[in-house]
Amino acid sequence: MKFYDPNGDEYGIPTYPRRLAPEGLATRRQLRAKGLRPAGQPVVAQILWYGRRPPGQTARTIRAAYLYRLDLAAPVRPMTPGLWRAHRAMMRARRTCPACSTVRDYVIPLSLGACVSCAAHELAA
Repeated sequence: MKFYDPNGDEYGIPTYPRRLAPEGLATRRQLRAKGLRPAGQPVVAQILWYGRRPPGQTARTIRAAYLYRLDLAAPVRPMTPGLWRAHRAMMRARRTCPACSTVRDYVIPLSLGACVSCAAHELAA
């Protein structure tokens, strides 16, 4: 079976294919869904699978998800007023157009480099 290496002989750490990881291990997303975080523990295993092949390439990419022990996971830290302030400031910066300094109702795409109005004026010129 491809990517099945429970002893870690081939990949260095225990490796499993998708949906075959043992009980008691979880990815970061699975931990977060349970209200937990890794809390500094090391990666104990990984899941490997083939990703989609990019257009024009012949080889598929190998994707990885790292697994952590559930019994060593800690609860997610609650948001404090200071963290909420920092989050609002970060989001305001992502919504502020660097060209016209207007705070928009949406996050400005990095691909445009400016708000939609400024980017449209630049393209027209």
